[in-house]
Formats: sequence, C-alpha cells, structure tokens
Amino acid sequence: MHDLISQILTSFSHFDLSSALDIAIVALLFYGVLMLVRGTRADQVLRGVILLFIFFAIAASVFHLTMVDWLLHNSPLVLLVALPIIFQPELRRALEQVGRTSAIVSHPLATLQTPLQSSVGDEVVDAVERLSERHYGALIVVEGTTGLEDFVRSGVRVDGDLSSDLLMSIFFTHAPLHDGAVIIRGDRVLAAGCVLPLSDNPAAASRGTRHRAAVGITEQTDAVSIAVSEETGTISVARAGHLLSGISPDRLRRYIEAFQSKQAMQSQEQLLAAAGR
Repeated sequence: MHDLISQILTSFSHFDLSSALDIAIVALLFYGVLMLVRGTRADQVLRGVILLFIFFAIAASVFHLTMVDWLLHNSPLVLLVALPIIFQPELRRALEQVGRTSAIVSHPLATLQTPLQSSVGDEVVDAVERLSERHYGALIVVEGTTGLEDFVRSGVRVDGDLSSDLLMSIFFTHAPLHDGAVIIRGDRVLAAGCVLPLSDNPAAASRGTRHRAAVGITEQTDAVSIAVSEETGTISVARAGHLLSGISPDRLRRYIEAFQSKQAMQSQEQLLAAAGR
C-alpha cells in the first residue's frame, strides 16, 4: 500500500500544464467518439468491443493465458485497420462536420443555405396531408447544412418553386417520378425521383424501402426527411437516423417550424462567426 501511495505521489509530482492539456485532449477525443456513435449501430459494436476486451484482459490476468495476453497487447494494430471499416458512417459524418466548419471559415457566405420560409413549411404540410389522405406514397427530403447535390444528380432536376400542387403531381400514383425522393432546398424543389441510401438500422429495416431511405439520408447528412406510407397513409419523420411514425399534420408543422428555427439560428451563428474572423 505504501509503495502504491508513493507511486501516485510521484506521478502527481510530475504533473504540469502540459500533462493537463494532454489529458484534456484525450478526454475530448473520447467524448467526441461517444457522442458520435450514440444512438447508432456503432454504439452497440463499441460496447461489445469494450466488454470483450475487459473480459479477456481479466481472464488473461487471472488464469495466466499467455496467448490471449499476447493478442491483447497486439490488438491495437488490428484495431487501427478494423475500426475505420466498422465505424465508416460515423467517421464520414465527423469529417463532413469538420468540412462544414472549414467551409464557413474560408467561404462564409457560400455555405449558408436559404432558411425555409413559413409559407414553404405550410406548402409541405399541406401536400403531405393530402398525400396521406389519398394513400399516395411519398418521400420528401429537406436539405440542411450538408449539400445533397450528389443525390440530386441521381434524379431528374426540377428546380421549380415549391408548392403543394407540384408535390402532389410528382407523387401521383402513375407519375413517372413518384417512386423516388423529392429534394427541397429553401423554397425550391431541386429534383425528383432521386435515389437515396438505405439504412441498415433494425428499427427501419422492418419497414419498407421508402422508410429505410428516409432514415438512410439522415444518417449521412443533417437533412430531415418525411415519408408517407402508401399502404396506411401514415406520416413519418426521420432526423439524425431516428424515425418517428404516426405524426399528425399539426405535429409535422411544429416539427418543420423547429427545423426552420434551427436553420435560421445556424445561419446567424455562421454570419457572426465569419464576421468575428
């Protein structure tokens, strides 16, 4: 016990500002990783890896397992290759966030998206309500800070003024573009019939392709997507990889208003940050 206390005191005697900064950086990195994977499939994978590592470390120490101990000491080399593959979506999202930040610094005005107008939200809600009543399947994506140009190119460019009638005509059952997604930026319909990535989230996997696509686009970007079930007319909203089903038109309107407020606030913060620099 005395030796342990002596070692602790010796360690603290060498503690300086550099050590504190080193600990703070490592703590922030771990916190960032935990926040990045929270609520995703990677969260469960990370927990499993940590539990297995602890279990085998205890087993190797108690039962003197030489080979297991050797594997644990050499596992960091394997993890350097495996972790980027396992956590590829989360790492991509993190790099996109860094890219958005650097874009604000270098081109502050070019990265600002036009905030949604209140009338735009009304048009979207009105269209979704009418689509739900008629059981017309629909998938609408509202762009956030992350650009969706890659997905726009997968569909047919429309570049038209947003209106509920336009959305109704696109998602009419026999319309040629009704199976794809509509992408909205500001008060414009950029494209229709767009192909979106499908989510592997178990909560979305039990739903149809439309709902998996609604979740998939929000896993890779900060957009919000709205899906209308063709079978039941149920309205669902996806955001940050999470799907909310059974949304009423009034609740959808409040959700879009909250999204509008957040977009407007981000635009103001970006302008202030750019002005400060």
